[in-house]
Amino acid sequence: MTAARQKRKRHGCEILAAGAVMFALASGIPASFAATTEAVVVDWHTGLAIGGYDPVAFFADGKARLGSQDFELPYAGAVWRFCNIGDREAFMSRPDIYMPRFGGYDPVGVASGAAVAGNPTVWLIYGEQLFLFYDQARREAFGADPQGILAKAERKWPAVLHTLSP
Repeated sequence: MTAARQKRKRHGCEILAAGAVMFALASGIPASFAATTEAVVVDWHTGLAIGGYDPVAFFADGKARLGSQDFELPYAGAVWRFCNIGDREAFMSRPDIYMPRFGGYDPVGVASGAAVAGNPTVWLIYGEQLFLFYDQARREAFGADPQGILAKAERKWPAVLHTLSP
């Protein structure tokens, strides 16, 4: 490829990237969502962490409950929703307790070295931590050997985290 053609190609890519940024700004995508981290499972269309489910409700109510837009909190590059102000305040005081382990990624996937988004309706509290699973089969696999899978997932999580966007 000639030097002139390389320069045109590089210039075209720069224009395409600038166009994508302009489109995002013009379409009303909030700047905070543009910088959202993938270290937490986030819906890129809404900016909601773990599908808008209340992370405290898993512990307090023993079930997956959708939060309300009336009780939102921006944290860790995502918007978290809660069912009530009490749940939001509990999360604000101890997010380390209520956030799902591995940012909501399936621990079986993490143990395999892959970032597989967990489904908030397929969950388990184990060792006082919330885990989200891709599907029921993975939850059952985890239940068969939770300590073994967690040991692998803990070892592989830094490498998996490194593959995600900052």
